[in-house]
Amino acid sequence: MPAFPSSQGRKPLYWMGASLKDLKAMAGAVQKFFGAALRDVQYGDTPEAAKPWKGLGSGVLEIVEDHDRNTYRAVYVVSFPGVVYVLHVFKKKAKHGVATPRPDVELVRSRYKLAREHYRAWRQQREEQDA
Repeated sequence: MPAFPSSQGRKPLYWMGASLKDLKAMAGAVQKFFGAALRDVQYGDTPEAAKPWKGLGSGVLEIVEDHDRNTYRAVYVVSFPGVVYVLHVFKKKAKHGVATPRPDVELVRSRYKLAREHYRAWRQQREEQDA
């Protein structure tokens, strides 16, 4: 799970599963857009393109970007103090309307559980280092 370490005032960013690899496979403009937005998140800001991800609580958000007649999403978690987790980055491929396909919803849900487990271990490690 790649992480970009914290610098002054900047929360570490953890990429769950293949989310970083998936981002790198996208068009350069989409990568830059998500990169800038996620950097803002690391500094505690909420990007204008962010909106709540339905189903996992108020601390899970998605950034939506339209590019070249496609819609891209980056789903991330800010509900764990001091850290940001990117759960899933994907090109939306809904067959009907605006609904997110079930496999993407389930992947976000499973990676959220993994992020929660990782956060507990990360927090415990930090507490032990501070003791």
